[in-house]
Amino acid sequence: MFVATNPTTGQAMEGYPAMSGSEIDAAVELSQQAFQGWRKTGFAERATLLHQVADLMNEDEERLARLMTVEMGKPIKEARGEVQKAIWCARHYADHAEGYLAPVTLASDASHSYVQHLPLGPLLGILPWNAPFWLAFRFGAPALMAGNTCLMKHDSHVPACAEAIAELFEKVGAPEGLFQNMRVHNEQVARIIEHPAVQAVSLTGSSSAGSQVASLAARHIKPAVLELGGSDPSLVLADADVNKAAEVLALSRIINAGQSCIAAKRLIVEAPVYDQFVEHLTNQLAALKLGDPCEESTQVGPIAREDLREGLHRQVTETVNQGARCLLGGEMPPGPGFFYPVTVLADVTPGMQASCEETFGPIAVVMKADNAEQALAMANDSDYGLAASIWTADTAKAEAMSREIEAGQVAINGIVKTDPRLPSGGIKRSGYGRELGPHGIREFVNVQQVWVGPAQS
Repeated sequence: MFVATNPTTGQAMEGYPAMSGSEIDAAVELSQQAFQGWRKTGFAERATLLHQVADLMNEDEERLARLMTVEMGKPIKEARGEVQKAIWCARHYADHAEGYLAPVTLASDASHSYVQHLPLGPLLGILPWNAPFWLAFRFGAPALMAGNTCLMKHDSHVPACAEAIAELFEKVGAPEGLFQNMRVHNEQVARIIEHPAVQAVSLTGSSSAGSQVASLAARHIKPAVLELGGSDPSLVLADADVNKAAEVLALSRIINAGQSCIAAKRLIVEAPVYDQFVEHLTNQLAALKLGDPCEESTQVGPIAREDLREGLHRQVTETVNQGARCLLGGEMPPGPGFFYPVTVLADVTPGMQASCEETFGPIAVVMKADNAEQALAMANDSDYGLAASIWTADTAKAEAMSREIEAGQVAINGIVKTDPRLPSGGIKRSGYGRELGPHGIREFVNVQQVWVGPAQS
Protein backbone atom coordinates (compact mmCIF):
# COMPACT_ATOMS: atom_id res chain seq x y z
CA MET A 1 0.00 0.00 0.00
CA PHE A 2 1.00 3.59 -0.63
CA VAL A 3 -0.03 5.61 2.43
CA ALA A 4 0.69 9.33 2.47
CA THR A 5 1.45 11.08 5.76
CA ASN A 6 0.23 14.63 6.24
CA PRO A 7 3.46 16.48 7.18
CA THR A 8 1.51 19.20 8.98
CA THR A 9 -0.06 16.76 11.46
CA GLY A 10 2.06 13.62 11.13
CA GLN A 11 -1.14 11.63 10.57
CA ALA A 12 -1.49 8.86 7.96
CA MET A 13 -4.07 9.33 5.22
CA GLU A 14 -5.81 7.20 2.63
CA GLY A 15 -3.88 4.27 1.19
CA TYR A 16 -3.59 3.05 -2.38
CA PRO A 17 -2.73 -0.52 -3.38
CA ALA A 18 0.53 -1.20 -5.21
CA MET A 19 0.40 -2.92 -8.59
CA SER A 20 1.23 -6.59 -8.93
CA GLY A 21 3.75 -7.89 -11.44
CA SER A 22 1.00 -8.95 -13.82
CA GLU A 23 -0.67 -5.53 -13.54
CA ILE A 24 2.63 -3.84 -14.37
CA ASP A 25 3.07 -5.99 -17.48
CA ALA A 26 -0.52 -5.31 -18.55
CA ALA A 27 -0.05 -1.56 -18.16
CA VAL A 28 3.15 -1.56 -20.23
CA GLU A 29 1.49 -3.60 -22.95
CA LEU A 30 -1.48 -1.21 -22.95
CA SER A 31 0.98 1.67 -23.31
CA GLN A 32 2.53 -0.07 -26.31
CA GLN A 33 -0.88 -0.56 -27.88
CA ALA A 34 -1.74 3.09 -27.35
CA PHE A 35 1.55 4.08 -28.96
CA GLN A 36 0.66 2.33 -32.20
CA GLY A 37 -2.21 4.75 -32.72
CA TRP A 38 -0.78 7.84 -31.02
CA ARG A 39 2.40 7.84 -33.07
CA LYS A 40 0.30 8.30 -36.22
CA THR A 41 -1.57 11.34 -34.94
CA GLY A 42 -0.63 14.80 -36.09
CA PHE A 43 0.67 17.61 -33.91
CA ALA A 44 -2.70 19.36 -34.04
CA GLU A 45 -4.52 16.37 -32.56
CA ARG A 46 -1.93 15.95 -29.83
CA ALA A 47 -2.05 19.66 -29.05
CA THR A 48 -5.84 19.61 -28.75
CA LEU A 49 -5.62 16.89 -26.12
CA LEU A 50 -2.97 18.74 -24.08
CA HIS A 51 -4.96 21.97 -24.21
CA GLN A 52 -8.01 20.07 -22.95
CA VAL A 53 -5.96 18.71 -20.05
CA ALA A 54 -4.68 22.23 -19.32
CA ASP A 55 -8.23 23.60 -19.37
CA LEU A 56 -9.36 20.93 -16.92
CA MET A 57 -6.45 21.65 -14.60
CA ASN A 58 -7.32 25.33 -14.64
CA GLU A 59 -10.94 24.61 -13.74
CA ASP A 60 -9.88 22.26 -10.94
CA GLU A 61 -6.93 24.34 -9.66
CA GLU A 62 -8.02 24.56 -6.03
CA ARG A 63 -8.62 20.85 -5.52
CA LEU A 64 -5.37 19.88 -7.22
CA ALA A 65 -3.41 22.46 -5.25
CA ARG A 66 -4.80 21.23 -1.93
CA LEU A 67 -3.75 17.67 -2.73
CA MET A 68 -0.14 18.89 -2.75
CA THR A 69 -0.62 20.94 0.40
CA VAL A 70 -2.01 17.98 2.32
CA GLU A 71 0.33 15.29 0.98
CA MET A 72 3.70 17.08 0.97
CA GLY A 73 3.15 20.36 2.77
CA LYS A 74 3.48 22.91 -0.04
CA PRO A 75 1.97 26.26 1.06
CA ILE A 76 -1.36 26.69 -0.68
CA LYS A 77 -0.33 29.81 -2.62
CA GLU A 78 2.74 27.99 -3.97
CA ALA A 79 0.61 24.94 -4.77
CA ARG A 80 -1.76 27.01 -6.89
CA GLY A 81 1.26 28.47 -8.64
CA GLU A 82 2.56 24.98 -9.38
CA VAL A 83 -0.73 23.96 -10.98
CA GLN A 84 -0.51 27.03 -13.20
CA LYS A 85 3.08 26.25 -14.11
CA ALA A 86 2.08 22.72 -15.14
CA ILE A 87 -0.65 24.25 -17.29
CA TRP A 88 1.93 26.56 -18.87
CA CYS A 89 4.15 23.58 -19.68
CA ALA A 90 1.28 21.68 -21.30
CA ARG A 91 0.26 24.66 -23.40
CA HIS A 92 3.83 25.54 -24.34
CA TYR A 93 4.55 22.15 -25.85
CA ALA A 94 1.11 21.97 -27.43
CA ASP A 95 1.92 25.22 -29.24
CA HIS A 96 5.62 24.73 -30.01
CA ALA A 97 6.33 21.00 -30.38
CA GLU A 98 5.78 20.99 -34.13
CA GLY A 99 8.36 23.74 -34.59
CA TYR A 100 10.82 22.10 -32.21
CA LEU A 101 10.59 18.81 -34.11
CA ALA A 102 10.42 20.17 -37.66
CA PRO A 103 12.58 18.30 -40.19
CA VAL A 104 16.00 19.85 -40.78
CA THR A 105 17.53 19.85 -44.24
CA LEU A 106 21.28 19.05 -44.33
CA ALA A 107 23.32 19.31 -47.49
CA SER A 108 25.08 16.18 -48.73
CA ASP A 109 25.67 14.30 -51.97
CA ALA A 110 21.95 13.38 -52.04
CA SER A 111 19.34 15.04 -54.16
CA HIS A 112 17.75 15.83 -50.82
CA SER A 113 18.89 14.86 -47.33
CA TYR A 114 17.30 15.73 -44.05
CA VAL A 115 16.74 14.72 -40.43
CA GLN A 116 13.31 14.00 -39.03
CA HIS A 117 12.32 13.42 -35.40
CA LEU A 118 10.19 10.35 -34.77
CA PRO A 119 8.68 8.97 -31.54
CA LEU A 120 10.27 6.05 -29.73
CA GLY A 121 7.42 4.38 -27.84
CA PRO A 122 6.44 4.00 -24.18
CA LEU A 123 8.59 6.08 -21.82
CA LEU A 124 8.99 5.67 -18.07
CA GLY A 125 9.07 8.80 -15.92
CA ILE A 126 10.29 8.37 -12.33
CA LEU A 127 9.28 11.42 -10.30
CA PRO A 128 9.88 12.79 -6.77
CA TRP A 129 7.42 14.26 -4.31
CA ASN A 130 8.57 17.88 -4.14
CA ALA A 131 6.74 19.24 -7.22
CA PRO A 132 4.16 16.58 -8.09
CA PHE A 133 2.30 18.33 -10.90
CA TRP A 134 5.08 20.42 -12.43
CA LEU A 135 7.49 17.51 -12.72
CA ALA A 136 4.83 15.23 -14.16
CA PHE A 137 4.12 17.68 -16.96
CA ARG A 138 7.79 18.54 -17.45
CA PHE A 139 8.20 14.85 -18.30
CA GLY A 140 4.86 14.16 -19.93
CA ALA A 141 4.03 17.18 -22.10
CA PRO A 142 7.06 16.97 -24.45
CA ALA A 143 6.93 13.17 -24.48
CA LEU A 144 3.30 13.10 -25.58
CA MET A 145 3.70 15.87 -28.14
CA ALA A 146 6.60 13.95 -29.68
CA GLY A 147 4.24 11.00 -30.18
CA ASN A 148 5.36 8.81 -27.28
CA THR A 149 3.21 7.33 -24.52
CA CYS A 150 3.91 7.79 -20.79
CA LEU A 151 4.23 5.50 -17.79
CA MET A 152 4.45 7.69 -14.67
CA LYS A 153 6.06 6.19 -11.56
CA HIS A 154 5.39 8.91 -9.01
CA ASP A 155 6.75 9.04 -5.47
CA SER A 156 4.86 6.84 -3.03
CA HIS A 157 4.40 9.78 -0.64
CA VAL A 158 2.09 11.66 -3.04
CA PRO A 159 -0.31 8.92 -4.21
CA ALA A 160 -3.40 11.13 -4.42
CA CYS A 161 -1.52 13.65 -6.59
CA ALA A 162 -0.42 10.84 -8.89
CA GLU A 163 -3.98 9.53 -9.19
CA ALA A 164 -5.28 13.00 -9.97
CA ILE A 165 -2.71 13.58 -12.72
CA ALA A 166 -3.61 10.36 -14.52
CA GLU A 167 -7.33 11.05 -14.08
CA LEU A 168 -6.96 14.34 -15.96
CA PHE A 169 -6.16 12.39 -19.12
CA GLU A 170 -9.00 9.96 -18.53
CA LYS A 171 -11.50 12.78 -18.03
CA VAL A 172 -10.67 14.46 -21.35
CA GLY A 173 -11.04 11.16 -23.23
CA ALA A 174 -7.38 10.42 -23.98
CA PRO A 175 -6.72 7.07 -25.68
CA GLU A 176 -6.62 4.28 -23.11
CA GLY A 177 -3.05 3.68 -21.98
CA LEU A 178 -1.70 7.01 -23.24
CA PHE A 179 -0.72 8.31 -19.80
CA GLN A 180 -0.80 5.85 -16.90
CA ASN A 181 -0.05 6.11 -13.19
CA MET A 182 2.18 3.21 -12.18
CA ARG A 183 1.62 2.53 -8.48
CA VAL A 184 4.85 0.64 -7.97
CA HIS A 185 7.46 0.50 -5.25
CA ASN A 186 11.08 1.33 -6.01
CA GLU A 187 12.05 -2.33 -6.13
CA GLN A 188 9.48 -2.88 -8.90
CA VAL A 189 10.95 -0.23 -11.21
CA ALA A 190 13.47 -2.66 -12.71
CA ARG A 191 10.61 -4.76 -14.08
CA ILE A 192 9.35 -1.75 -16.07
CA ILE A 193 12.75 -0.67 -17.38
CA GLU A 194 13.55 -4.25 -18.43
CA HIS A 195 10.29 -4.65 -20.34
CA PRO A 196 11.06 -4.77 -24.09
CA ALA A 197 8.29 -2.28 -24.90
CA VAL A 198 9.73 0.49 -22.71
CA GLN A 199 12.13 2.55 -24.80
CA ALA A 200 13.63 5.09 -22.39
CA VAL A 201 13.52 6.43 -18.86
CA SER A 202 13.52 9.90 -17.31
CA LEU A 203 14.32 10.31 -13.61
CA THR A 204 14.21 13.29 -11.30
CA GLY A 205 15.63 12.41 -7.91
CA SER A 206 18.73 11.77 -5.87
CA SER A 207 22.17 10.97 -7.25
CA SER A 208 22.03 7.50 -5.74
CA ALA A 209 18.68 6.76 -7.41
CA GLY A 210 20.02 8.17 -10.68
CA SER A 211 23.05 5.91 -10.53
CA GLN A 212 20.91 2.81 -10.09
CA VAL A 213 18.46 3.72 -12.84
CA ALA A 214 21.20 4.76 -15.27
CA SER A 215 23.04 1.49 -14.72
CA LEU A 216 19.93 -0.56 -15.37
CA ALA A 217 18.94 1.46 -18.43
CA ALA A 218 22.46 1.18 -19.86
CA ARG A 219 22.45 -2.57 -19.30
CA HIS A 220 19.42 -2.78 -21.57
CA ILE A 221 20.77 -0.14 -23.99
CA LYS A 222 18.00 2.35 -23.31
CA PRO A 223 18.52 6.12 -23.15
CA ALA A 224 17.97 8.00 -19.92
CA VAL A 225 17.68 11.60 -18.79
CA LEU A 226 18.70 12.25 -15.19
CA GLU A 227 17.90 15.43 -13.24
CA LEU A 228 19.52 14.81 -9.88
CA GLY A 229 20.56 16.72 -6.77
CA GLY A 230 22.30 20.04 -6.46
CA SER A 231 24.35 22.12 -4.06
CA ASP A 232 23.73 25.23 -6.09
CA PRO A 233 26.09 28.17 -5.55
CA SER A 234 25.10 31.82 -5.73
CA LEU A 235 28.00 34.27 -6.09
CA VAL A 236 27.46 37.77 -4.68
CA LEU A 237 30.30 39.99 -5.84
CA ALA A 238 31.41 43.21 -4.21
CA ASP A 239 29.79 45.46 -6.82
CA ALA A 240 26.38 43.74 -6.64
CA ASP A 241 23.13 45.26 -5.48
CA VAL A 242 23.53 43.47 -2.16
CA ASN A 243 20.07 44.15 -0.78
CA LYS A 244 18.38 42.96 -3.97
CA ALA A 245 20.57 39.86 -4.04
CA ALA A 246 19.67 39.06 -0.44
CA GLU A 247 15.95 39.50 -1.09
CA VAL A 248 15.92 37.24 -4.15
CA LEU A 249 18.20 34.61 -2.65
CA ALA A 250 16.07 34.50 0.50
CA LEU A 251 13.08 33.72 -1.71
CA SER A 252 15.04 31.13 -3.67
CA ARG A 253 16.13 29.46 -0.46
CA ILE A 254 12.67 29.03 1.08
CA ILE A 255 10.41 28.19 -1.90
CA ASN A 256 8.75 24.87 -1.08
CA ALA A 257 10.41 25.07 2.35
CA GLY A 258 13.76 24.87 0.58
CA GLN A 259 12.92 21.47 -0.92
CA SER A 260 14.02 22.22 -4.47
CA CYS A 261 16.97 20.92 -6.46
CA ILE A 262 17.65 24.31 -8.04
CA ALA A 263 17.22 26.43 -4.91
CA ALA A 264 20.17 28.63 -3.89
CA LYS A 265 22.07 26.53 -1.36
CA ARG A 266 25.63 27.90 -0.99
CA LEU A 267 25.64 31.70 -0.87
CA ILE A 268 29.22 32.72 -1.61
CA VAL A 269 29.80 36.41 -0.87
CA GLU A 270 32.84 38.60 -1.49
CA ALA A 271 34.40 39.86 1.74
CA PRO A 272 33.73 43.63 1.30
CA VAL A 273 29.94 43.10 1.30
CA TYR A 274 29.76 39.91 3.37
CA ASP A 275 28.52 41.43 6.65
CA GLN A 276 25.97 43.62 4.88
CA PHE A 277 24.63 40.65 2.92
CA VAL A 278 24.39 38.39 6.00
CA GLU A 279 22.52 41.04 7.96
CA HIS A 280 20.00 41.73 5.19
CA LEU A 281 19.51 38.04 4.39
CA THR A 282 18.90 37.20 8.06
CA ASN A 283 16.36 40.00 8.38
CA GLN A 284 14.55 38.83 5.26
CA LEU A 285 14.35 35.23 6.45
CA ALA A 286 13.44 36.12 10.03
CA ALA A 287 10.32 37.92 8.80
CA LEU A 288 8.86 34.81 7.13
CA LYS A 289 5.89 33.00 8.64
CA LEU A 290 6.31 29.27 9.31
CA GLY A 291 3.04 27.41 9.78
CA ASP A 292 0.08 25.45 8.47
CA PRO A 293 0.45 25.32 4.66
CA CYS A 294 -3.33 25.44 4.25
CA GLU A 295 -3.38 29.00 5.62
CA GLU A 296 -3.09 31.77 3.05
CA SER A 297 -0.58 33.72 5.16
CA THR A 298 1.91 30.85 5.52
CA GLN A 299 5.16 31.35 3.63
CA VAL A 300 7.10 28.28 4.82
CA GLY A 301 5.42 24.94 5.37
CA PRO A 302 6.67 21.70 6.91
CA ILE A 303 9.35 19.37 5.62
CA ALA A 304 7.68 16.60 3.64
CA ARG A 305 8.80 13.66 5.78
CA GLU A 306 10.10 13.06 9.29
CA ASP A 307 13.26 11.30 8.09
CA LEU A 308 14.09 14.28 5.86
CA ARG A 309 13.70 16.66 8.81
CA GLU A 310 15.98 14.48 10.93
CA GLY A 311 18.63 14.51 8.20
CA LEU A 312 18.35 18.27 7.84
CA HIS A 313 18.82 18.82 11.56
CA ARG A 314 21.86 16.53 11.51
CA GLN A 315 23.42 18.69 8.78
CA VAL A 316 22.76 21.88 10.77
CA THR A 317 24.06 20.47 14.05
CA GLU A 318 27.22 19.03 12.54
CA THR A 319 27.96 22.23 10.62
CA VAL A 320 27.64 24.31 13.80
CA ASN A 321 29.88 21.84 15.63
CA GLN A 322 32.42 22.33 12.83
CA GLY A 323 32.56 26.07 13.51
CA ALA A 324 29.71 27.76 11.63
CA ARG A 325 27.63 30.46 13.32
CA CYS A 326 23.89 29.80 13.55
CA LEU A 327 22.24 33.24 13.31
CA LEU A 328 18.63 32.08 12.97
CA GLY A 329 16.71 28.88 13.65
CA GLY A 330 18.62 25.66 14.01
CA GLU A 331 16.44 24.15 16.73
CA MET A 332 14.01 21.26 16.26
CA PRO A 333 10.57 22.68 17.12
CA PRO A 334 8.17 20.85 19.47
CA GLY A 335 4.67 19.80 18.52
CA PRO A 336 3.06 17.75 15.75
CA GLY A 337 4.15 17.72 12.13
CA PHE A 338 7.55 17.93 10.48
CA PHE A 339 8.27 21.64 10.75
CA TYR A 340 11.79 23.03 10.70
CA PRO A 341 12.59 26.71 11.25
CA VAL A 342 14.19 28.89 8.63
CA THR A 343 17.88 28.72 9.50
CA VAL A 344 20.91 30.85 8.64
CA LEU A 345 24.41 29.35 8.93
CA ALA A 346 27.15 31.95 8.49
CA ASP A 347 30.93 31.57 8.19
CA VAL A 348 30.56 28.15 6.60
CA THR A 349 33.77 26.95 4.98
CA PRO A 350 34.49 24.27 2.37
CA GLY A 351 34.48 20.86 4.00
CA MET A 352 31.74 21.63 6.51
CA GLN A 353 28.72 19.34 6.34
CA ALA A 354 26.26 21.86 4.89
CA SER A 355 28.78 22.84 2.24
CA CYS A 356 29.48 19.29 1.06
CA GLU A 357 25.95 17.87 1.03
CA GLU A 358 22.72 18.98 -0.59
CA THR A 359 20.60 20.74 2.03
CA PHE A 360 16.96 20.02 1.18
CA GLY A 361 15.21 22.44 3.48
CA PRO A 362 15.03 26.11 4.54
CA ILE A 363 18.72 26.33 5.41
CA ALA A 364 20.75 29.28 4.10
CA VAL A 365 24.48 28.52 4.02
CA VAL A 366 26.62 31.66 3.72
CA MET A 367 30.33 31.49 2.84
CA LYS A 368 32.91 34.28 2.56
CA ALA A 369 35.29 34.64 -0.41
CA ASP A 370 38.29 36.96 -0.54
CA ASN A 371 37.65 37.84 -4.18
CA ALA A 372 35.71 36.81 -7.30
CA GLU A 373 38.33 34.24 -8.30
CA GLN A 374 38.07 32.47 -4.97
CA ALA A 375 34.27 32.65 -5.12
CA LEU A 376 34.36 30.90 -8.50
CA ALA A 377 36.70 28.22 -7.19
CA MET A 378 34.42 27.64 -4.20
CA ALA A 379 31.39 27.42 -6.47
CA ASN A 380 33.02 24.65 -8.50
CA ASP A 381 34.27 22.83 -5.41
CA SER A 382 31.32 20.44 -5.44
CA ASP A 383 30.37 17.05 -6.79
CA TYR A 384 27.19 18.66 -8.12
CA GLY A 385 26.63 20.90 -11.12
CA LEU A 386 22.96 21.74 -11.51
CA ALA A 387 22.46 25.50 -11.34
CA ALA A 388 24.14 28.70 -10.17
CA SER A 389 23.61 32.44 -10.02
CA ILE A 390 25.94 35.44 -10.19
CA TRP A 391 25.18 38.86 -8.74
CA THR A 392 27.23 41.80 -10.01
CA ALA A 393 26.86 45.20 -11.68
CA ASP A 394 29.27 44.05 -14.39
CA THR A 395 27.11 41.86 -16.66
CA ALA A 396 29.92 41.23 -19.12
CA LYS A 397 32.10 39.94 -16.29
CA ALA A 398 29.26 37.67 -15.13
CA GLU A 399 28.78 36.25 -18.61
CA ALA A 400 32.49 35.49 -18.80
CA MET A 401 32.29 33.80 -15.38
CA SER A 402 29.32 31.73 -16.50
CA ARG A 403 31.60 29.94 -18.96
CA GLU A 404 33.79 28.91 -16.01
CA ILE A 405 31.00 27.75 -13.70
CA GLU A 406 30.42 24.00 -13.73
CA ALA A 407 26.64 23.98 -13.88
CA GLY A 408 23.87 23.26 -16.37
CA GLN A 409 22.25 26.67 -16.01
CA VAL A 410 23.37 30.08 -14.73
CA ALA A 411 21.21 33.07 -13.81
CA ILE A 412 22.78 36.53 -13.75
CA ASN A 413 21.17 39.02 -11.35
CA GLY A 414 18.05 36.91 -11.07
CA ILE A 415 16.52 33.84 -9.49
CA VAL A 416 17.36 30.39 -10.82
CA LYS A 417 14.16 28.80 -12.14
CA THR A 418 12.83 26.31 -14.64
CA ASP A 419 10.99 27.60 -17.69
CA PRO A 420 9.28 25.51 -20.41
CA ARG A 421 11.03 27.66 -23.03
CA LEU A 422 14.57 26.97 -21.80
CA PRO A 423 16.54 23.73 -21.36
CA SER A 424 17.25 22.59 -17.82
CA GLY A 425 19.60 19.93 -16.48
CA GLY A 426 22.94 19.33 -14.84
CA ILE A 427 26.45 17.97 -15.13
CA LYS A 428 28.69 15.97 -12.77
CA ARG A 429 26.60 14.21 -10.10
CA SER A 430 23.63 16.39 -10.96
CA GLY A 431 22.87 14.20 -13.96
CA TYR A 432 22.83 14.38 -17.73
CA GLY A 433 20.46 15.13 -20.55
CA ARG A 434 18.09 18.08 -20.69
CA GLU A 435 14.44 18.72 -20.04
CA LEU A 436 12.28 21.58 -21.32
CA GLY A 437 12.81 23.89 -24.28
CA PRO A 438 13.62 22.47 -27.71
CA HIS A 439 16.42 20.37 -26.24
CA GLY A 440 14.11 18.55 -23.85
CA ILE A 441 11.62 17.32 -26.43
CA ARG A 442 14.47 16.02 -28.62
CA GLU A 443 15.85 13.74 -25.88
CA PHE A 444 13.35 10.95 -26.56
CA VAL A 445 12.97 10.88 -30.32
CA ASN A 446 14.59 8.94 -33.11
CA VAL A 447 16.74 11.49 -34.92
CA GLN A 448 16.42 9.78 -38.27
CA GLN A 449 18.58 10.68 -41.24
CA VAL A 450 16.89 10.39 -44.65
CA TRP A 451 18.99 10.33 -47.84
CA VAL A 452 17.11 10.73 -51.12
CA GLY A 453 18.89 9.81 -54.36
CA PRO A 454 20.12 9.93 -56.92
CA ALA A 455 23.52 11.07 -55.75
CA GLN A 456 24.70 14.45 -56.94
CA SER A 457 28.18 14.99 -58.30
